[in-house]
Amino acid sequence: MSVPYETAYEPSESPEPHSPEEHLERLLGRALNSFDLPDEVIGRLESALAHDSSLHSAHHSAGLHRETYRHTWLLADATVLTLWELVHNTAPGSAPTYEVYADEEEAGVATSRLPLPPDPPSCGRPALLQLPADSGPSHAYSPDNSADHARRLLRRAENTEDRPGEDIARLLRAAFAHQITQAFGRPGLSGEARLSFSLYEHAFLLFDGGEISLWEVEHTLTPDGRHMCEVYATEDAARAAMERRATGATPGQ
Repeated sequence: MSVPYETAYEPSESPEPHSPEEHLERLLGRALNSFDLPDEVIGRLESALAHDSSLHSAHHSAGLHRETYRHTWLLADATVLTLWELVHNTAPGSAPTYEVYADEEEAGVATSRLPLPPDPPSCGRPALLQLPADSGPSHAYSPDNSADHARRLLRRAENTEDRPGEDIARLLRAAFAHQITQAFGRPGLSGEARLSFSLYEHAFLLFDGGEISLWEVEHTLTPDGRHMCEVYATEDAARAAMERRATGATPGQ
């Protein structure tokens, strides 16, 4: 049974920390095994720019509780680092016990030792967002108000076909860094001063290491020559739209 993050063993008298440093300090301070974390991991976390926590899995039965939390930090080099926190009350006295691990597999092994049913094999984040353990970001991201950038980009898009759906918009609320790259551009030509045609990739880095790109087509191929923005979920859809515009299809359709 899943429970909200705030309800599971978080001391009610202590507010949720707001900075990455405070969050890390609190996490390590309550974990019984924090000294087992590699020095390299702690050193990398010193450059954390932002953080996020989410409930990964939980089991409650017969007075026993076990939750696994995923604590993720966005670092200054645009990489993502995750620590796994196991919280349970299976020790004598039923007092909450906190453990922290740098590897999801290690956290799973620790969980399997508890007198509680293990997680199902597919438990965890959606498969769409899973990346290989050794996979790094494919863009040179810059931490910024990236979720707001995605929201504004989608809001100004005027196309009615092949728009990114609500599922993508929802995932982009967890964007913490992004990069904008021009993939194609045709500036105004002699005798066509108002004509411009460009394609941009807006690549977003999510807290769980996932990457999502939106493809923006900007052009002035409109009846009155005004500037128009269209946004697509894939590069193929964006380039197909560019081809339609170039061959005289009705703008905005």
